[in-house]
Amino acid sequence: QLQLVESGGGLVQPGGSLRLSCAASGFTLDSYAIGWFRQAPGKEREGVSYISSSGDTINYADSVNGRFTISRDNAKNTVYLQMNSLKPEDTAVYYCAADRFSVAFFERYRYLKLWGQGTLVTVSS
Repeated sequence: QLQLVESGGGLVQPGGSLRLSCAASGFTLDSYAIGWFRQAPGKEREGVSYISSSGDTINYADSVNGRFTISRDNAKNTVYLQMNSLKPEDTAVYYCAADRFSVAFFERYRYLKLWGQGTLVTVSS
């Protein structure tokens, strides 16, 4: 069974940091582009960042550019999202998704088939 499992969410104060992990089971991540999305209450799911299977292509949403860093460790079958300088507006459930292709990754989110269950990030004092 193909699965993605996110971890690393939690409660953090504004200005703090968290590192999210997206671990694959049942398949190897090295042939897949991986993206992070988030969904705040009452809002549509939005793309945060994605990385191509080779790691050569990385993209960030404008709202997180310069604060978040995506990386992958294929040996550990895991993709990470390092989140620094967190703001209250970063509060959301964060999901990772996998696809064979990175082209238009954010735009195709409704058609992506492989998702994790999500991990909650709350930024609050």
